Amino acid sequence: MITGHAFIATSLDGFIARSDGDIAWLLERDNPDEDHGYDAFIADIDIILMGRGTFDKMRATRPWVYSRPVVVMSSTMTQSDLPDDLVEKVRVANNTPEEAMHMLEIEGHRKVYVDGGLLIQSFIRAGLITEMVITSVPVLLGEGRRLFGKVAADISLRHEGTKSFPSGLVQSHYRVEA
Repeated sequence: MITGHAFIATSLDGFIARSDGDIAWLLERDNPDEDHGYDAFIADIDIILMGRGTFDKMRATRPWVYSRPVVVMSSTMTQSDLPDDLVEKVRVANNTPEEAMHMLEIEGHRKVYVDGGLLIQSFIRAGLITEMVITSVPVLLGEGRRLFGKVAADISLRHEGTKSFPSGLVQSHYRVEA
């Protein structure tokens, strides 16, 4: 059975980016001496589903930082919009969350990293996120792009654990209860 997983950071007041998409507040706090568990997380992932906004932020990063295949979910982007050096590493799909997961399951994928705020929101609303690792950064932005949006009904989560780091980051692991 295929499962969706999120691994993301937010400000303490729940924002993943400033209103203009800026994430400098997050990058400023990156401490290469702290292991926040990303490498262990991604080692267990088959493929990455990425929102268009996240891809646009990352598309110029070289070397390409993703060790897994990436599918960019977009209704406006096509495969021909990809930089030449990413054509073998990234593909574009215009699917609903359910269609995307079905497609990936048919391809043999089992664990999917869902990356990007709006994409995570749509997958949560569709009931396709199984677990979330959310790292809170000790900064208040006051406004910006929220990680979570409107949901039709309460979504129960089971807390699996929390870690704190010397830098002040606090990471919590949740399982979404069906």
